[in-house]
Amino acid sequence: MKALRTSWTFFIYSNLFIAVCAVLLTHQLYRLVLNSPVNPQYAGFVFFSTLCSYSFHWYFSSTSVLPSARINWLNRFRNVHAIFFFLGLAGVLFFISYFLEFWPWLLAAAAATFLYSAPKIPNKYLRLLRKVALGKTIFLAAVWTYVTTVLPIIISGQDWTPAFSLFVISRYFLIYAICILFDLRDREDDKAAGIRSLITYLGTGSIKILFTISLLIFAIATLLLNNYHFSSVQIMLLSVPGIILALLYNRASRDFSDMLYYFVLDGLLAFSALLTLIAGI
Repeated sequence: MKALRTSWTFFIYSNLFIAVCAVLLTHQLYRLVLNSPVNPQYAGFVFFSTLCSYSFHWYFSSTSVLPSARINWLNRFRNVHAIFFFLGLAGVLFFISYFLEFWPWLLAAAAATFLYSAPKIPNKYLRLLRKVALGKTIFLAAVWTYVTTVLPIIISGQDWTPAFSLFVISRYFLIYAICILFDLRDREDDKAAGIRSLITYLGTGSIKILFTISLLIFAIATLLLNNYHFSSVQIMLLSVPGIILALLYNRASRDFSDMLYYFVLDGLLAFSALLTLIAGI
């Protein structure tokens, strides 16, 4: 049991789990929206770019106001993030060669990813970004949506349709709602580090309203997909993580345990993708 628990902890805290979630989201986009098999080269790019960016981000995360098993693990195994950063970078450089014609779109994704983590780097100029990070939650959700939804649609060469727009909106506001909870959890850390975010300014009631509005937009966009080629079963499976997230809000706003956030909430990102994969639709 100890070996199993150690392996599970490594899988979550080393960012392998979140990289797998990103690939599942991409796979779902290809299956449900593009109606084609997933592009294996793009899936590889997504996996290694997620592993690279998250390893970079967590390498520079060493303290927390809240008790954190993940921070304790990080301080013991910081070399894991360094190794996975370079492994991820090598993977990105390999797979990106398949998409060089889309370099402006890929460069935009790389720049956005770097800017999210840049305030953590111990450089006085980069740390000035902490003062202007008001929309960092909006920004993070946009990056996730762009890489797992918008960019593969662009690479596919298909004409943009209203169904594409609705799916992008649905995915963005689910991710944004999850990010709101993460910002709520990190509020004291952000205040201590001098990072200005929307959640550090809002009160508890306003944060809940923002969360509720995000889930409502997610629900409306998801249900409107019924007007296109999406089946009722597909829409039901797409809706499941939003329902679970709504039910978890009260607990997640009080219980800041690492496994609740880095396994359950991160897992909700890709839960509907996993369900559609299992269901074979």
